[in-house]
Amino acid sequence: MALFRGLWSVLKTLGRTGVDMCAGCGGRIPSSISLVCIPKCFSSMGSYPKKPMSSYLRFSTEQLPKFKAKHPDAKLSELVRKIAALWRELPEAEKKVYEADFKAEWKAYKEAVSKYKEQLSPSQLMGMEKEARQKRLKKKALVKRREKLKLVNEAWKNLSLEEKQAYIQLAKDDRIRYDNEMKSWEEQMAEVGRSDLIRRNVKRSGDIFEH
Repeated sequence: MALFRGLWSVLKTLGRTGVDMCAGCGGRIPSSISLVCIPKCFSSMGSYPKKPMSSYLRFSTEQLPKFKAKHPDAKLSELVRKIAALWRELPEAEKKVYEADFKAEWKAYKEAVSKYKEQLSPSQLMGMEKEARQKRLKKKALVKRREKLKLVNEAWKNLSLEEKQAYIQLAKDDRIRYDNEMKSWEEQMAEVGRSDLIRRNVKRSGDIFEH
């Protein structure tokens, strides 16, 4: 039980948001898992060069409209699987055409990045490098969180029905507590004339866990 309480805390952490500050310019990054911040100090210098699409992504972008037209009722996930299968079956000679285009665009991209950096002052360049490191660290942390979530999911699947029932009951009890606290708070808001803060058409715990 203690193990799964610890794992549950991981799940709650995944849902939290916060406000971080950009290392380069002090700009706000709206979420603790947001990986993008456009530094204010670069806004007047034009947009940062955009990375070219990979060979497969370019192929997928070209094929998706065709597959949508051919299979209008198919889900996006189904279309992606079909495109992936088509890419795997694509002759090597045709794949090399996409790869050659990517290499040429990547070379142009690196040159554009170099020219862009030449416009930056030492302090701006340092801020940009700090921001890049910050993004890499956040991305790495997000990957680790997803791995932990996957472990939690696998652990839940391996529980017996009796073991799962204990956690289901904890969730029911917690929802009842929440409903009671919210009801008390809403009554207080109604008394002070803030009925605009009271929820409308809210499902109660009995409705949610009835099935």
